[in-house]
Amino acid sequence: MIKTPICDLLGIEYPIFQGGMAWIADGKLAAAVSEGGGLGIIAAGNASADYVREQIHIVRGLTEKPFGVNVMLMSPSVNEVAAVLAEEHVPVITTGAGNPGKHMKAWKTAGCKVIPVVASVAMAKLMTRLGASALIAEGGESGGHVGDLTTMVLVPQVCDATTLPVLAAGGIADGRGIAAAFMLGACGVQVGTRFLVAEECSVHPVYKEKILKASDIATITTGKRLGHPVRSLKTPFSRDYAKAEFSAISDEDLAGRATGALRLAAKEGDVDHGCFLAGQVAGMIHREQPAAEIIREMFAQAEPILKGACQWVE
Repeated sequence: MIKTPICDLLGIEYPIFQGGMAWIADGKLAAAVSEGGGLGIIAAGNASADYVREQIHIVRGLTEKPFGVNVMLMSPSVNEVAAVLAEEHVPVITTGAGNPGKHMKAWKTAGCKVIPVVASVAMAKLMTRLGASALIAEGGESGGHVGDLTTMVLVPQVCDATTLPVLAAGGIADGRGIAAAFMLGACGVQVGTRFLVAEECSVHPVYKEKILKASDIATITTGKRLGHPVRSLKTPFSRDYAKAEFSAISDEDLAGRATGALRLAAKEGDVDHGCFLAGQVAGMIHREQPAAEIIREMFAQAEPILKGACQWVE
């Protein structure tokens, strides 16, 4: 059995978070992960406050265990969503794409534990000063919005820069990834792409099929020209977008090409026009499983690896 300070902090059995994948991570998936012993997370994305409240109620109708909500701080609905999370006393709030400072006081007053996603040491130090409960250090191997640093180099530097518990994210799909994260100094992990093929995940079947058939070089990073790089599967859409970045198209038109692309992938399985966000670990995922089974399998793999880590030390 693997137990870390994250388990004690949040009251969860396994030190694993399910990533807040926009248009995908809903109340049903979050509840399944929480019931399985991890921390299930609802993705607020660009959704309305009413949608987020509805998903919170769905989770609470399916489990009594802790869960979280991921807030995308660039969302036009962020202020309304932030207020709902405080009103609902959501146990854990993870944040991305910005600085949650203006919301921290209200969330902490409501008893919420705030755990920001960080992609740099500077942001880790800032979030520590603002009173975060823990940090998620996410490397560029992950799906969705990515930073420049890899998990291998980011995690130890973040661990050195803070006294808070750190979870590693990006490039983790099995027990080897968990063990590696712990060796880097993390005391938990966040996993997204693996949960895309959980049985309880409501993403379009075509999306799941593309994950299961992915190879080691199946992903591409686009959006660097606009300052918001995104990792997704190679599809006609992502390849065309990559070409457009080096064309004479205006930044405004380039940004417009991506509008609604994730929804088309997640809800309609549109290979030609959809953006299928996924991490580089997609090539390691080969079957659909219940969320609880994914969690148990990953930690069952990690435990003997960690126990055997000293086998080469004399």
